[in-house]
Amino acid sequence: MSKSVVVIGTRGYPSYYGGFETAVRHLAPFLADSGWDVNVYCRAGQTKDDDEARDLRVRTTRTWGLESKSLSTLSFGLSSVLHSLVHKPQVALVMNVANGFFLPLLRLRGIPSVVNVDGIEWERAKWNRVAKFVFKLGARMTARYGTILVSDSLEIQRRWRKEFGRDSVFIPYGGRIPAESDVVPGYEHDNYVLMVARFVPENTVAEFFEAAELLAEQHRVVIVGSTGYGGDLDEAARRLSEHPNVDWLGHLSDDQKLLSLWQHAGAYFHGHSVGGTNPALVQAMACGAPVVARNTPYNAEVLGSDEYLVPPEPLAIRSAVERMLKDDDERAKAREANRKRAASQYDWTDVCMRYELAMQEAIGEKKTAKGQGEHRNDVDSTGSLRATLP
Repeated sequence: MSKSVVVIGTRGYPSYYGGFETAVRHLAPFLADSGWDVNVYCRAGQTKDDDEARDLRVRTTRTWGLESKSLSTLSFGLSSVLHSLVHKPQVALVMNVANGFFLPLLRLRGIPSVVNVDGIEWERAKWNRVAKFVFKLGARMTARYGTILVSDSLEIQRRWRKEFGRDSVFIPYGGRIPAESDVVPGYEHDNYVLMVARFVPENTVAEFFEAAELLAEQHRVVIVGSTGYGGDLDEAARRLSEHPNVDWLGHLSDDQKLLSLWQHAGAYFHGHSVGGTNPALVQAMACGAPVVARNTPYNAEVLGSDEYLVPPEPLAIRSAVERMLKDDDERAKAREANRKRAASQYDWTDVCMRYELAMQEAIGEKKTAKGQGEHRNDVDSTGSLRATLP
């Protein structure tokens, strides 16, 4: 009998929306290779049945929900959990602490959970006070009812230990070093500035747009991303793209084109501020992109250097980007260092192995814990997980 897992809390498989979806695109086939029966819950319209990246061994189930900024995660999470209660997999891989409200249902049904807690959602500027309260409460529920918690950065791991008294296993996102690709038509190697981000305030989008206006006087600027819902930042990007030196490509699902943009950029700006290990940053490093990033503990952890970390100020962003663009030696040094760090610290095969180990531990823990109060999870010096009861 094969081991079975359901994936709750992503937009589906294969999907290209964000970090969770990126992880599942790698993890689901890996688990299928290891003999797991994998079922990924999906939202209608977020995947393509004829996607060439789809592994046909990975099952998908569409569930219902309200497709809105504030209710989509909760509604789709609830419907996915209800479906899993009926079919009872051996373990549930749950993404996002908003789904923490439904973890007691999984526990009552005897389904252990491995929960990726994501970033510090209740500190994101895009949420109003009610949404921040909901996320914080969901985090408390996750801390109480999650079988095994996953933190994608050491800083997130520290925050959860301090704020909720729960240890977690550290599993970052991965990156893959691609083959050298041709420059995207219309661009020149080392001769443009790139930003790839969802358009939300905490990703330093508005500040970069101000810097981009100045940079575009002498350099080509390429912007990839959108809000997904429309709004002021999309309109700002549209206005900015009226400049002959600025291209706004919107949301980009063509992996090869995105990898090429990272490989050949003269400077890549990464402005994410409240997440943990960001998959876009890791993949940019794996492509050898020369990175200028917002100064946060998370970005410093991933880059392993603070040399090109900047405050969220347009003039500081402009200055650091121009310094990278004008110094050939610095660019070459950054490319090599980033590529090496991605290969040694953020390998997708290692990431997938850690997730599988966590799920195996959760299944084993179910047999011993049987709902006995809270428990915690520790990581030993080799990165392997050991689950313990207090």
